Amino acid sequence: MKKQFLSILSSLAFFMVILTGCKKEDNPAPATKTKTQLISQSPWIFQSAFAGSSDVSNAPQLACFKDNIITFAANGTGTINEGSYICSPSTAGNFTWSFQTNETMLVLSAPLFQGGGGTFSLGSLTETNIVVSQDVNFPPPTTVTFTFKH
Repeated sequence: MKKQFLSILSSLAFFMVILTGCKKEDNPAPATKTKTQLISQSPWIFQSAFAGSSDVSNAPQLACFKDNIITFAANGTGTINEGSYICSPSTAGNFTWSFQTNETMLVLSAPLFQGGGGTFSLGSLTETNIVVSQDVNFPPPTTVTFTFKH
C-alpha cells in the first residue's frame, strides 16, 4: 500500500510540474510595427531642422512650414494642412507617398517645403519620431535633415 501511495504521489508531482511548466505567457511581446504602420498611425508636426551640422530650426524660411500638420495614410496617400502661418505659395494639399529602396527612401509626389523635393532618405522611423533628409540646392548645396514628431 505504501509503495502504491508513493507511486501515485510521484505521478501527481510529475503532472504538476508538467502543467505549470507549460503555462502560456500572460503578457506576450507586442508585434513589431511595420514602417507603414508607424508612419500612418497619427499626424506629424515639425520638430527640428539641420543644414549640415547647423541647427536651422528657427530660420525665417521655415517659419510657415513649422506649424504644418502632415498626415500619411496607410493606402499611400497623404495631406499637408497648413497651420495659422500660411506659406506663399501654399504647401497645403494632397500627395501620394511610398517607401522605396528597401524602405530606406520616402518618396512623396509633392515637396514638404518650398525649395525642397519629394524624395527623402529615411534616417529613422519610430513610434514618436521620423527623421528624413535630402540634398537641397540652396546656396551652397547642402543636406537638410528634418525631424517630425507626433
